[in-house]
Amino acid sequence: MAAAGEPPDQPGDAITASERKAAGLPRREFLRSGLGAAGAAVLGPGIDPAAAAESQPNLPPNVPEWTRNLGDGVASRPYGVPSRFENGVIRRTVSWLTPTDTTAVSFAPLQDLYGVVTPSGLAFERYHAGAPTIDPAAHRLMIHGLVERPRLLTVADVMRFPSVTRTAFIECAANGSTEWRGAQMPGLQFTHGMLSCSEWTGVALSTLLNEVGVKAGAEWILAEGADAAAMSRSVPLAKALDDALVVYAQNGERLRPEQGYPLRLLLPGWEGNINVKWLRRLKLGDQPWNGREETDRYTDLMPDGLARQFTWVMEAKSVITFPCPEKPLAAPGSYEVSGLAWSGNGKISRVDVSFDGGNNWRSASLQAPVQSKCLTRFRIDWHWPGTGALLQSRAIDETGYVQPTITQLRAVRGVNSIYHNNAIQTWRVSPSGQVENVQLA
Repeated sequence: MAAAGEPPDQPGDAITASERKAAGLPRREFLRSGLGAAGAAVLGPGIDPAAAAESQPNLPPNVPEWTRNLGDGVASRPYGVPSRFENGVIRRTVSWLTPTDTTAVSFAPLQDLYGVVTPSGLAFERYHAGAPTIDPAAHRLMIHGLVERPRLLTVADVMRFPSVTRTAFIECAANGSTEWRGAQMPGLQFTHGMLSCSEWTGVALSTLLNEVGVKAGAEWILAEGADAAAMSRSVPLAKALDDALVVYAQNGERLRPEQGYPLRLLLPGWEGNINVKWLRRLKLGDQPWNGREETDRYTDLMPDGLARQFTWVMEAKSVITFPCPEKPLAAPGSYEVSGLAWSGNGKISRVDVSFDGGNNWRSASLQAPVQSKCLTRFRIDWHWPGTGALLQSRAIDETGYVQPTITQLRAVRGVNSIYHNNAIQTWRVSPSGQVENVQLA
């Protein structure tokens, strides 16, 4: 409250009248003092705060227009949406990469995300025949084959079983597929954006298998989706009994249609396509089914002409998300370099960062909690002098596996592969602060 004879405290002032009096400063002097220090950072060097306040009436010491008017009421937003000033933070597609909209992929905007959880509306999409519109009341999950008690479960039946919640990443096996022969894509969203991390809620698949009873000789499960492609994959029974889930919720709400509503399979740490969406059938058998998606697709062509099959685990990988091509550096000075690391083998134990193309490395800080088969945020301070730099990150997981260079990968895999490119990413920073995707020989 203002003292007698003083002007009243005003909402939006840089400081209240009572605080100014306690500081022993006249009103205008205090405002000038505050903006003298902070204004240089906010407005930039050489900009007069008074002139800026005149030309930009929403800047301090003025009271901005949104403080002088009532905001929107709760009834105007029955389902929350992002601010209109964030309307550029969206999934994006590459027209030449997928032939039609229903056999497409959209990339998550990793450069605009914080922490490790991807908002449901920004999680990357991959379709083989579009996203079906499924009435959950008419949907069933059939469990049959080598089981004692075949079951046809409604979604409500599934949701009656004890629930499990865990955070896990899902990465498309083709993430980074365009980079095998050389640096090609113009930004982080397109080199690494087939990656998302969510909090998932569902039922342990082992619980459902215990309900139906697994017969002797069962070693594999065929998981099939209800989309027009009848997308299916063979899953080892051992993985199903380990940490697999049948999920119905993502990030605290029911699955989005593009993420498999009303039910999907979650196999933490394994390539995205085997996490079958719109799950309608689980059939137990004694051998893999060798369907189209595990013979003609999702195999790794080696230099000798043979193809590796059933390479499910997504091995340790990392990428710097700031700076990156979409988020260049504004001016020389101190920055916090940040990025993401993950491994299908378990927890990330360390991330090293290099500013000179891998000649020297520094260990980054890992943001807690560090969870198994989950994205981990890493951070490291860097003073950029305004010269060229080559930024890299290198992840090491709890098994001791070290993320390889692209040269190391090519020495084993050649250049004809599509999937499982977990090579170290290099960003070249120019003296202007612009960032470019490059590869080092």
